[in-house]
Amino acid sequence: PAGPAPPRGPPLSRRPPAAAMAEGGGSGRGPPCPGAAAALRRWEQLRRRVAEAAPAPWARGLLAVAAGLGLFYVVLRVPLRLRDSLAAVTVFLSTLTPKFYFALTVTSSFISGLIFVFEWWHFRKYGTSFIEQVSVSHLRPLIGGVENSPPAPAAFSAGENETSRQNMPECKVWRNPLNLFRGAEYSRYMWVTGKEPLTYYDMNLSAQDHQNFFTCDTDALRPSDTVMQKAWRERNPQARIKAAHQALELNNDCATAYVLLAEEEATTIVDAERYFKQALKAGEMIYRKSQNCHSQSPQHEAQLRRDTNVLVYVKRRLAMCARKLGRIREAVKMMRDLMKEFPLLSMLNIHENLLEALLELQAYADVQAVLAKYDDISLPKSAAICYTAALLKARAVSERFSPETASKRGLSTAEINAVEAIHRAVEFNPHVPKYLLEMKSLVLPPEHILKRGDSEAVAYAFFHLQHWKRIEGALNLLHCTWEGTFRMIPYPLEKGHLFYPYPSCTETADRELLPTFHEVSVYPQKELPFFIHFTAGLCSFSAMLALLTHQFPELMVIFAKAVSIVS
Repeated sequence: PAGPAPPRGPPLSRRPPAAAMAEGGGSGRGPPCPGAAAALRRWEQLRRRVAEAAPAPWARGLLAVAAGLGLFYVVLRVPLRLRDSLAAVTVFLSTLTPKFYFALTVTSSFISGLIFVFEWWHFRKYGTSFIEQVSVSHLRPLIGGVENSPPAPAAFSAGENETSRQNMPECKVWRNPLNLFRGAEYSRYMWVTGKEPLTYYDMNLSAQDHQNFFTCDTDALRPSDTVMQKAWRERNPQARIKAAHQALELNNDCATAYVLLAEEEATTIVDAERYFKQALKAGEMIYRKSQNCHSQSPQHEAQLRRDTNVLVYVKRRLAMCARKLGRIREAVKMMRDLMKEFPLLSMLNIHENLLEALLELQAYADVQAVLAKYDDISLPKSAAICYTAALLKARAVSERFSPETASKRGLSTAEINAVEAIHRAVEFNPHVPKYLLEMKSLVLPPEHILKRGDSEAVAYAFFHLQHWKRIEGALNLLHCTWEGTFRMIPYPLEKGHLFYPYPSCTETADRELLPTFHEVSVYPQKELPFFIHFTAGLCSFSAMLALLTHQFPELMVIFAKAVSIVS
């Protein structure tokens, strides 16, 4: 074991080699130099005082920066010759000709004009400034603009997210209850105009809907349903139609195969109705079989749900065929029977098909009865419900309404109710009035819509414009009152009046749902970004300088020289 530690004495002083050399005669070979020894002693005293002072880290950094700047000035003062360089630049500018200034201003005007055009195009197409987007996405992280804040506790963040999710409206895409037939309507439009009316995103959503509605886990037990399961996933329309015919060869009672042929192969509504009648016959038979054995296993319950979806879809499309072929009362009866037979399938919005058919019959009392049931505060709203309610109230006063008379005597109670209904409808979807008033051109409605978005406005106005025109004075009342809604909600993205604040995600979703040749309506109108104003001003200013240089070259040269001398 080690013995006790020796007693600690005073710490040994460690002298620098310079001091040892001074005391010991420098290199140890010759006598010491008295002047060098005195200088080294003074340096040692200064070093000790600095060490005892122990300046703060920030002071050391400041001293280091000052020393670096001083070194930079001392070392590079002679090579840079700043004064001489500035004088040379001044002499160079004074010798330039007017042609140079004219070429310079024209070039700067041309470049800034190109930037302005590109910024404007990017803003019109994507709704954002390209320069701002690049700055935020790439340059800001490089200069340390994004700070990583510490994560909040899990329980608190989850509750906060749940609260915000409940308070903020969701931009959910819904299937259009009045969507057209692909073969009989969409394809004919493409044959005539050469334009594709449906986007890839919209058709992809439809393919997902078809797989959810018309397939189940037990399809592998039936060869025809296995073929149809692959058919719904095909992107090529001809491949889907070919697969449907193959399924009918395997099973002549394959209802989903008739549905696909009615939607895509039939080129007229009459042909589509014929296919749907065959699908109805096969679907009812399969539905009765599924009802008898649905309680045997979960697989049979899933098959019953699938067969129910097929039957409801076929009956609804048959009712729409009857409506398009002019058999409106028959269509109304079919829709009413369907809503009574399957009351739990209200999410399919069959009542919107019924509203449109009743408006075509001018059965306004029946329309009011349907609204009394579905225009409830606890049920989701739509443009069809809000604008149909406004149309019925406008119908009572629109024939005798006059803006001049109303401004003199004031609005009556019925007129106030009509105006409030219009304001309510416009707040829900502010894009609709421009289509009803024919301020914007219509296109074929997509197969999916975004509530409160431009896609829903297109779908509503496409079918309901004729009903507004039929009521005398209704469009005039809408024209006089709809813009007053925006005075009630000056900041629609922050606070609403009767509904949630207007969602900010509608523009992006509508651009994916609507065709590219359609100009998407944007609400609220976005202000032009700063860089569009900046590039426009720069282009105009440089173009003006180029014009002045071309017209008055001598004066502009004198002006440029004066500016260079002042600078």
